[in-house]
Formats: sequence, C-alpha cells, structure tokens
Amino acid sequence: MDSLIAQLMAVFKRMWRYRWPGLIAAWVVGVVAAVVVFVVPDRFEASARVYVDTQSILKPLMSGVAVLSNTEQQVNMLSRTLISRPNVEKLVRMADLDLRATSKSDQEALIERVTRNLSIQTASGGSNNLYILSYRDSSPEISKKVVASLLSIFMESSLGTSRRDSTTAATFLNEQIKNYETKLEEAEARRKEFRLRNLQLTAADGKDSAARLAEASNQLEAARLQLREAVSARDSARSLLDIEQKRSATGGSLASLMQESAQKFATPELDNRISELKRNLDQLQQRYTDQHPDVLNTKRQIKDLEDQRRKEVADLQKAALASPAAAGGRNDSLANQELARTLATKEVEVAQARARVDEFSSRYNSAQGAIKLAPQLEAEFAQLNRDYDIIKKNYTEMVERRESASLSTDLDNTSGVADFRIIDPPRASPKPVAPNRLMLLAGGMVVALLAGLVAAFAASQVRPVFHDLNELRHRLELPILGAVSRQETSEDRRRAKVDLLRFGVASGSLVSLYALGLIGMAIWLSRQGG
Repeated sequence: MDSLIAQLMAVFKRMWRYRWPGLIAAWVVGVVAAVVVFVVPDRFEASARVYVDTQSILKPLMSGVAVLSNTEQQVNMLSRTLISRPNVEKLVRMADLDLRATSKSDQEALIERVTRNLSIQTASGGSNNLYILSYRDSSPEISKKVVASLLSIFMESSLGTSRRDSTTAATFLNEQIKNYETKLEEAEARRKEFRLRNLQLTAADGKDSAARLAEASNQLEAARLQLREAVSARDSARSLLDIEQKRSATGGSLASLMQESAQKFATPELDNRISELKRNLDQLQQRYTDQHPDVLNTKRQIKDLEDQRRKEVADLQKAALASPAAAGGRNDSLANQELARTLATKEVEVAQARARVDEFSSRYNSAQGAIKLAPQLEAEFAQLNRDYDIIKKNYTEMVERRESASLSTDLDNTSGVADFRIIDPPRASPKPVAPNRLMLLAGGMVVALLAGLVAAFAASQVRPVFHDLNELRHRLELPILGAVSRQETSEDRRRAKVDLLRFGVASGSLVSLYALGLIGMAIWLSRQGG
C-alpha cells in the first residue's frame, strides 16, 4: 500500500511540474466545448399517436371457414419494417425534403438523416396496438409534415401488403392445382392400364387369386365326377348292347342274360366311393358315437350313393327288359338300333364331360399360375393406389384451400386488415427537445478538466524527472553515492507563491466561467418553461 501511495505521489509531482501545459489544454478544450454547445441548432420533434384496432366481429363468425390472418402480427411486423429505404425515399418525396438535395450525395445524406431521426414505438404501459410516430428536425413545420406523411404510408402499407399476399397466395394455389391435376390424370391412366393388363387381379367379382383357385379346383373336381359318371353310364349302355347282341345271336334265356347283365351293370365309380365312405365310417365309429355329426353325415352320404347306384342299375335293367319285350313283336334289329342310339347318346355325354374337364383344367392351371404372381401384382396395384390416393388428397386439399383463400380475400376487402384510429394528429412541439444544453455544458466542463489532466500526464511521460532518491535507485538499478540539495532563497519562495496564485486564479476562472454559464442557462430554461 505504501509503495502504491509513493508511486501515485511521484506521478502527481511529475504532473504538477507540467501544470501550465495542462491548464492551457483545459482552457482550449473548454472554450471549444462551450462554443459547440451554443452553436448546435435546436431540434424540434413532431409526433402522432395512432391506435390499430385488430378485432373484428367477422373473425369469430368466419372461423373455420376462411383463413383468418394474424392481423396483430402483421401490424407489428409492419411497424418494425416500415422504416426501410423504399419507404424513406417515398417519405422524402411526399414531404418535399428532396428539394433541399441538389446532388446524389446530398440525397444519400438526406435519406440517412431522415432514417436516423424517424421513430415508431408502442406506447409504454399501454396496449401494444397503440403506436407513436415521431420525427426530429430543425424546423417544426418539416417535422410535422414528415410525421403526417409517415402516418399515411403506415396506413396504406397494411392494406397493400394484405392484397399482395392474397394475390400471391391465389396465384400459387392455382399453379399447384394445375400441377396436381396433371399428376392425377397420369395416376388414373396408370391405374387403368394396370387393370387392363391384369384383369385376373382386378376382376369385378371381388375375389382374390386364392379364392379363384379354390373355386376352379372345386369346379374341376365336379367336372371330373360328372365325367366318371358319364363314362360309367356309357359302359353300362355298351354292356346292354353286348348282351342284346349275344341274346340275339345265341337265343339264350332272359333270366341268364339278366343275371349276366346284373354283373355287368355294376357301377365301379359309385362302388369305390361307397367303399371309401364305409372305411371312413368305421374309423369315425371307433372314435365317436353314432350321434356324432360326422358319423351322421357319412351315413347320409353312403345312403345317397347307394340309392343313386340302385337307381342307375334299375334304369339299365329296365332298358334291358324293354328290349326283349319289344322284340316279341319286332325283330332283333330294332332292339339293337335302340341300344345303339342310347350308346351314342352316352358317348356324346362323355365327350361333353371330357370337354368340360379340359376347360376347367385350363382354368385351374391359369389360376394356379396367377396365384404365383398375385403378391407382386397386388403390391404394384397397392403402390399405384397409394400414389393415387395421396395425389387425390393433395388435389382436394388444394382446391379447398383455394376456395378458403378466395373467401379470405373477400373478407379482407370487406372488413379491411385493421381499423386505424388517429388518437393524436401530427403535432410539432413549440419548444426544442434537443439538444440539452445544460447537460452538454456540464459535460464540456468535465471534458475540459479531464483534457488538462491528460495533457499534464502525457507531458510528464514524455519528459520524466525524478523527485526521490529511492525512485532513481529503483529505475537505474545503480548504487547512489549521494545527493546535492538545492538551497531555496526567499526570492524563490516568493516566485513559487506567485506562480501558485496565478495557477489557482487561471484554473478557478475556468471553473467559475462554466459555473456561471450553467446558472445562467438554467435560469433561461426555467423562464422559457414558465
């Protein structure tokens, strides 16, 4: 601490040595500051207050039907971006400020000055929709005119921005709708081409490939059963024809022939099915009771097949008996012809059944081949449908939004973006609001004193001197053998006192002049305020 105090005292002593250059610098800066304070022109401020009413009764009524813009956000953003170069250039022309500028550099300086002096603020402590527009200039009339022009631009820009946004939105939506119409037509064409190329997948019966394969398999089995039955009936008719031919040739008895025919009238297809069902019935009866549904169903099938077998055998026997009875009055050739016609009919039925089997076999093979491609085709068709659904959904949404945007435009044109209410019209202050000469003068005095101190300190650093042996020993780092002191005379002490008195008068005069100036300016300002 002692070392710090010693260093400060050494600095003060060196500055005291150059007190007169510092005082001269303080006087120069003080005089210049005072002249600047009194030369700066007065600035007058004009302002206007406007309230922006963003509430409308149509908003709750049209909610969900039209796109309601955030009017408060639009106005807030407009107030923040209103002071832009295009608007300032327009403001300069409206307020006739460009008449002052004769060159391009003057115009640029004018635009920069107007931009710097313009201000748009929200009222403090009040609603955010209450705005204060202000401008400062050396002329109160020009300030008022600039504020009036700025207020007009502020009110016109809101409506113009809304209309430009509506037009831009409508143009964009129309372009998007046209694009989606083209995409939708292309997607519909792809779906149509896919349906025509894969009719087996997109058949109108609503069945998939597995269902069609099962149906083809059932139809094939039924056709094969009919073929076997037709073959059995044909074989029976052929047996009857053979019996008749033998009887006619050998003249054998009817009983023996009927016995032989009964053996040949056997139906192997039905017999095989009956035997298979009986074996299944034995297995079911070993596991279930006679009242079990499977047992009852199997018995019913066996009974139906036996009845069918008896009916077929009876028909064949009846045909065989009819031939000898008719032969009693006719010759054997007529019976043979009748049996031959019956055999021909059965041959036709067999051919028809075989053709039906071939047709259903072809369908079954086609369905079996289609089921292998079904997953790939279904995936492709699902992708087409997914793309088509997305495009159609977007197209529908775009059309709905275009109608909503059209309704919103009509709503904005009807009700306007907002209702502007001028609370205070543009008005210029009768007294200047700037500069604050009292504060500037006090600041000038402080700056002058600081300038004197800085000048003395700078001079002491340029030409330093040593006032203490310890400081000299510390700076030179050499041993000091001794010091020679100066003997002051009475004349030296008198000159020192006179110099100190002169310095005090000079510095006191500077402070006193500034103090008198502050007092006089305060009195003058208070009289203007009264």
